[in-house]
Amino acid sequence: MSDFLQSYGFLIVTLIQAGLLGLSLYFPLMAGQLSLASPGFYALGGYVAAIMLTNPAFAGLRDALGNGIFPLTWLAAGLLCALAGVIVGVPALRLRGIYLALATIAFVEILRVVSLNLAITGGAIGIFGIPQAFGFQDRWQYILIFGPLLALVLAFTYMLQKSRVGRAFRAIREDELAADAMGVPPTQYKVLAFVIGAVIAGIVGSMSAPFLNTWNAKQGTFDASIAILAFVLIGGSRSMWGPVVGGALLTAVPELLRFLQDWRLVINGLVLVIASLYLPQGIVGALGKLRKSPPPARPPVAPAPDAKGGTL
Repeated sequence: MSDFLQSYGFLIVTLIQAGLLGLSLYFPLMAGQLSLASPGFYALGGYVAAIMLTNPAFAGLRDALGNGIFPLTWLAAGLLCALAGVIVGVPALRLRGIYLALATIAFVEILRVVSLNLAITGGAIGIFGIPQAFGFQDRWQYILIFGPLLALVLAFTYMLQKSRVGRAFRAIREDELAADAMGVPPTQYKVLAFVIGAVIAGIVGSMSAPFLNTWNAKQGTFDASIAILAFVLIGGSRSMWGPVVGGALLTAVPELLRFLQDWRLVINGLVLVIASLYLPQGIVGALGKLRKSPPPARPPVAPAPDAKGGTL
């Protein structure tokens, strides 16, 4: 078991990380919003953790709290991303469809350019030498914090879907005008879904900074936005398991096929194309259809008798 974790621990943590980032995008989609802002909040959360763990201004706080500084970075990243989510979400969520996607991509790019030009973020070089969380010696030990976070987010998602808020999200996704007519305020719920996704992405970023030991502007890019969107679409955007399955698949395939060198990227592209063409509801959606039993056959209807006692 120890050898397995030493060999594949980094990959396992990366799979969990991909699933969490997919879930951060799942919440806006649950409310019918095509947001691509998750990499921006992920990068922002990572910078919060990297600065708090390396900047001399926080040296006294680090000495006083010891390992307690790590949960504090998660909390700080979540709160800052929630605030940023409200600031960005209130004006941006007035847009719909591709226009909202473009607005959130612009947010990601603005954060990237700003981080490239600030001294506190290390500029283009970034921040190096981020201490390992809780003194972990091996990367596989991050399963101990990423794993519980994934379980917590899945449990939260399940309960949310069963709640009044989850029903409001689905109503807005299906027909926003009808939901508004029934007393469901679309803007309020869309901003709430956007903020939930932002908080999850920010906390994942704050955990990932020590895991990667370095943080720079490459963590939040347009390419990352498309990759996270692919996690959700390939896995299935109508089930909370879709982002987890899609993230695990699209992250694992290139790594498991690394021995094929450049051909592994071709195979990864084929997986995307085939899934898009033949699995429009995603992998989880297709599996759900297979599990459903066909409807019972209706009994044949006997012909009605005519006036002479025969049949029509």
